Amino acid sequence: MRFIARVFLPLLLLGYIGTETYLKLQHTSLCGEVGCKLAGELLNFDAIYLNYVGLGGVFMLMILGFLSLKNKFYEALFFVGLYGAIAFEATIISYQFVANPEPCLFCLGVISSLLLIALFSQPKHFGITLATVVAIFVGMHTLGVSKNKNFMLENGTYLIQSETCPHCKKVKAYMAEHNIAYTPISTKEASARNFLKFAGVTSIPVLILKEKLERKLIVGDKKIIAHFETQNKPEVSEEVAHEAPAQSSSLDLTGTGLSSDFLSAGGDDEGCAITIAETPSCEEENSSK
Repeated sequence: MRFIARVFLPLLLLGYIGTETYLKLQHTSLCGEVGCKLAGELLNFDAIYLNYVGLGGVFMLMILGFLSLKNKFYEALFFVGLYGAIAFEATIISYQFVANPEPCLFCLGVISSLLLIALFSQPKHFGITLATVVAIFVGMHTLGVSKNKNFMLENGTYLIQSETCPHCKKVKAYMAEHNIAYTPISTKEASARNFLKFAGVTSIPVLILKEKLERKLIVGDKKIIAHFETQNKPEVSEEVAHEAPAQSSSLDLTGTGLSSDFLSAGGDDEGCAITIAETPSCEEENSSK
């Protein structure tokens, strides 16, 4: 039983992580869930390096497990490494549960394997191990961590805006006057700020038009209103129709290969300046008027 728990099970886990590492290098994965992709975005480095660390750690655990069969010193090192790996993985998983709408199934597989190794290696101490994991989960859930959300699930019109921005108020008033339905997304949301940072957008409002595989992004109150004015005109000459895309500064992302969670756009100076790290405001602009 000790050989199975300390050598065979770590070998299986090594194969599991190795398979996922190979697939990631081929731009695929054992797990196709959104949670796995979002989990990678939470890291400060490329997720593949975490796989490399996992491979090295589990390989060392397997070697220590083999040596521990006949030596008490290596047995102590085996359990130190095992419990350290469980604590590390439990922290990663618990943070994913707090920050993501979905957990990473691959990571759940890793921590389940580590817990199984702990259970068969030292059953009488497994209750302590499980209590430690639960304590990490509970402790992480007490933190005020901003949660990633996907706001653009359906086709439609979305407006990234702030309640304090006069440019945003102008657009919202126009859309209300003309009965234009839209979904407001506050810049207080972590997902909105991360999206703007990724896209290199430093001002709001930002209008996103989603229709099937097509995505259009328009930045700035004047260009957003100009877009709807163009749409509302009953007749548009051919010359004006050709000029409309340039006037709206919209960005067509059809066929780019980007997912619905990531778009890109250029900057715009017809809106409120936004600081990604905090709630945007227009105090400086208001004071200058």
